[in-house]
Amino acid sequence: MAEITGDQRVQSEVLEGLATAVNHRRWFIELAVPYLGDDPIEIGSGLGDYALEWSERLPRFTATEADPDRLVQLKERLAGHPNIDVRQMLLPHNGRGDYSAAVSYNVLEHIEDHVGALQSMRDLVRPGGAVIIIVPAFQFAMGPADIATGHVRRYTKKTLGAAMTDAGLTIEKIHYANALGLIGYFMATKVFRLMPKEGPMVKVYDTLVLPATKAAEQLVLPPFGQSVFAVARVPS
Repeated sequence: MAEITGDQRVQSEVLEGLATAVNHRRWFIELAVPYLGDDPIEIGSGLGDYALEWSERLPRFTATEADPDRLVQLKERLAGHPNIDVRQMLLPHNGRGDYSAAVSYNVLEHIEDHVGALQSMRDLVRPGGAVIIIVPAFQFAMGPADIATGHVRRYTKKTLGAAMTDAGLTIEKIHYANALGLIGYFMATKVFRLMPKEGPMVKVYDTLVLPATKAAEQLVLPPFGQSVFAVARVPS
């Protein structure tokens, strides 16, 4: 049986804090846009920050959330957007769909059966459509913040690629993102044992450091990063 892992209150506090990292969010939004198609579903929409920005570019969008309390908040926030459907979803499950893509950011690391979760995403997407994933990178960075928010694991390109392949997906693109963010996250959460919440450190990084990091990584993909970004296709 699937379960929601982690302290939901802490998760919500982290989501609220990271909502202030506008440049970071826009970078990751842009990464997914070429693969979304016309009718994607997001797995684990949280407070709806990504859903709102993606839906502005699309005729239809489906946002989902597993936690009942956050689902209520999500429905309230997205109520004024008629092109967005909101539904509850907990992975893995046995449902099927015909979405153009499934996109899931920082969710897979919460799920023990991550291959089963990826298979569920695959089954929601039409043949040839994309499954778009971002997960936190490198197990050595696993610390108190990960544990409090319910992370089961962190990934490398190899481990995420293996899970997607085991789920019956064909990998199209996989790379690390936000190299300097990994260093900052490690220092903040493991050395100083801070939570990634709203505050001066997040604002300074998002305003001054992240734009330069993004520009550099558009030229040369880094050998490490705070996140792994992957796109895989559902076989025809």
